[in-house]
Amino acid sequence: MQGGRSHSLSKITALFCVVLGFVLAGGGGWLAVLGGSAFYAVCGLALVVTGGLLWMQRREALWLYAAVAAGTLVWSVTEAGFDFWALAPRGDVILPLGVWLLLPFVAGALQPASIWNRVPLLAVIVAGLGVYGYALTQDPQDVTGVLPRAQAIHAGVQLPGEVAAVPAQDWPAYGRTQAGDRYSPLNQITTGNVDKLKVAWTFRTHDLRGPDDPVEVTDETTPIKVGNTLYLCSPHQVVFALDAATGRQVWRFDPKLVVNPTFQHLTCRGVSYALTPPRAADGAEVLDGAATSASCAERIFLPVNDGRLVALDAKTGQVCPAFGNKGVVDLTEGMPMRVLGFYEPTSPPVVTDKLVIISGAVTDNYSTHEPSGVTRAYDLYSGKLVWAFDPGNEDPNQLPSDSHEYTPNSPNSWIVSAYDAKLGLIYIPTGVATPDIWGGKRTDVQERYASGILALDARTGHKVWFYQTVHHDLWDMDVPAQPSLIDFRQEDGTVIPALYAPAKTGNIFVLDRRNGQLLVPAPELPVPQGAAQGDHVWATQPFSQLTFRPKNRLTDGDMWGATMLDQMVCRIMFKKLRYEGPFTPPSVQGTLVFPGNLGMFEWGGLAVDPVRQVAFANPIAIPFVSRLVPRPTDNQVVPPTTHDPAASGGENGLQPQYGTPFGVELHPFLSPLGIPCKQPGWGYVAGVDLKTNSIIWQHRNGTTRDSSPLPFGFKVGIPSLGGPIITAGGVAFLTSTADYYIRAYDVTTGKVLWADRLPAGGQSTPMTYEANGRQYVVTVDGGHGSFGTKEGDYIVAYALPEASR
Repeated sequence: MQGGRSHSLSKITALFCVVLGFVLAGGGGWLAVLGGSAFYAVCGLALVVTGGLLWMQRREALWLYAAVAAGTLVWSVTEAGFDFWALAPRGDVILPLGVWLLLPFVAGALQPASIWNRVPLLAVIVAGLGVYGYALTQDPQDVTGVLPRAQAIHAGVQLPGEVAAVPAQDWPAYGRTQAGDRYSPLNQITTGNVDKLKVAWTFRTHDLRGPDDPVEVTDETTPIKVGNTLYLCSPHQVVFALDAATGRQVWRFDPKLVVNPTFQHLTCRGVSYALTPPRAADGAEVLDGAATSASCAERIFLPVNDGRLVALDAKTGQVCPAFGNKGVVDLTEGMPMRVLGFYEPTSPPVVTDKLVIISGAVTDNYSTHEPSGVTRAYDLYSGKLVWAFDPGNEDPNQLPSDSHEYTPNSPNSWIVSAYDAKLGLIYIPTGVATPDIWGGKRTDVQERYASGILALDARTGHKVWFYQTVHHDLWDMDVPAQPSLIDFRQEDGTVIPALYAPAKTGNIFVLDRRNGQLLVPAPELPVPQGAAQGDHVWATQPFSQLTFRPKNRLTDGDMWGATMLDQMVCRIMFKKLRYEGPFTPPSVQGTLVFPGNLGMFEWGGLAVDPVRQVAFANPIAIPFVSRLVPRPTDNQVVPPTTHDPAASGGENGLQPQYGTPFGVELHPFLSPLGIPCKQPGWGYVAGVDLKTNSIIWQHRNGTTRDSSPLPFGFKVGIPSLGGPIITAGGVAFLTSTADYYIRAYDVTTGKVLWADRLPAGGQSTPMTYEANGRQYVVTVDGGHGSFGTKEGDYIVAYALPEASR
């Protein structure tokens, strides 16, 4: 009876080896023909022979399989080194199968029977366990180092660009200051006590996805705090004012957003606060402050995705009737098309002492006839249009009139701008004239201010300088984040006002914010050529020497999978795509885009400590696939009054690009099992010394706990959407990863000091403030539609227990 069972198991094992071998030999042969590794083909053939020997119950099966396992081990280490997660799919079928073959009911059925038949395979299995065990203790991707400690505070260092001190206890703007530093001088929470943080209060907005909402419903808001009040907006742009100490609602304002599924985004990254100048009864500014208005002296400015800018009284939540039309400015006025959802202000505006300055997003990859990406400045009190900068117009400062509309498809700016009040300059991150992935019909004027940093005189809207980070952008490699401003004091006492602009390419461009001159070299280097029909590729692109971009091109050896089978499939997929390194042009064949369309940096930006002159970053590394799809020869621009379902649902999938010869299919480069084809890590945290402009440490960040079918949290380094903050206590905070955690890090080394489980996806940037002598850290946790994280409506505040402060 026992012998019969062993015989049956041996036959089943033999069949498994033969089937596995044929799959590997077939797929591996295809890969070898494509120019990839021949290992899979050789391994597959050896497995077929092993299966045949097992079927004949020959002991040579174990010897041959020992050679297969040994060869796999040597090949794996040669390709992947001692990176455990890179090694795992190469051996996670071969080594366990080897253990199975050693078991008595398989090995015992082989003839002639001898315990020594198992020794070679056993030796290889032991060696494999040793290799994998050693690899678990290593991380070749890890960079260790120590950032500079705190230094003496020099005048003009702490508050770059600010004309007056920002109260230490407040967080009055999206990046705390409009310099985009995301730095708080509070130090009650330190590296020594951060592990004692507890939830202090939780608030629920009850704003969740509705039946008419698009896929891309995201809760990306960063609250602001002024005085005793916290202000924030939810995905449907409902504004909440909360008591900063308790989280109790003070007031709520619902703009009654008009939305439908064709919106590409449904998000609100935050609101802006302004203290308006005193006004007389006729609306004229009173310079001596003799007359003030009891209402709307403090204002909250709310961008609404259906194309409105609303001014609210910060004390009551009521609209400010003197602003625009009963508290509202219609941002679609002057647009060449006014289709609902095609123009969306998703980020808070810049406020100066006189103006509120706002930009907005347009629908990507839909048509060559879409709204303008114009930036406009309105009077802080009256809402009257003061100036405009329309990048696609020959005269960008031309205002709309009865005979003039803003220019269709002008490059837009969808994220927050930075502002230097001392220099009087606003720094606008710009995108490309949509459609993004084919640019054969773009004009020179449309390209003039695309994909770069645009510095304008904040009073007049006139251009001061422009620096382009990508020429003739065909990859949606816009500048995705608010630039960070920092002042550097030289040994001779000279202060250099710098600007750091993180780009999707992984480059960080460092510029003198007075004139746009490079402070860190970014030489123009040749890039791959050969654009799609009717288009062209710029011969060179700028490559900053401060960068997180990959040092080497990807190869099929960098492909990954849950097993060696889907890893092999990923290798085949990789070799079938066009890929010649960064800036490989889009193609009908399909192009691998790495860094991907999501970018190595997204809208979260950097967190900068202007005192220590260091930065905390969270770069990501997910390749995308861009495949051009030929359109009918009679293709026309869709009439602007048409609501087309093709305009809906985020930035992935097949997108029409009406008015061009090609649609485009965009998606992350994933295996048949839905996991990234590129081996981990996919997300990191990093520390940058801004004095030397060098990356001092970098560690994988985040686990697979919430993105894997297995209930384990493997620390492979996962993508994040959102940004970090940094504090004078030497602690940085970050949520935003695809697992649901808030983490605290030692800024000096990057070590995780504390983590807490969030109730939903935290794809937002946290903030911190002080109320009643207690420092709080607040995170908004509502999930992200296309990122696939759990939806929620939570605002969670953490603080130290009384005894720990």
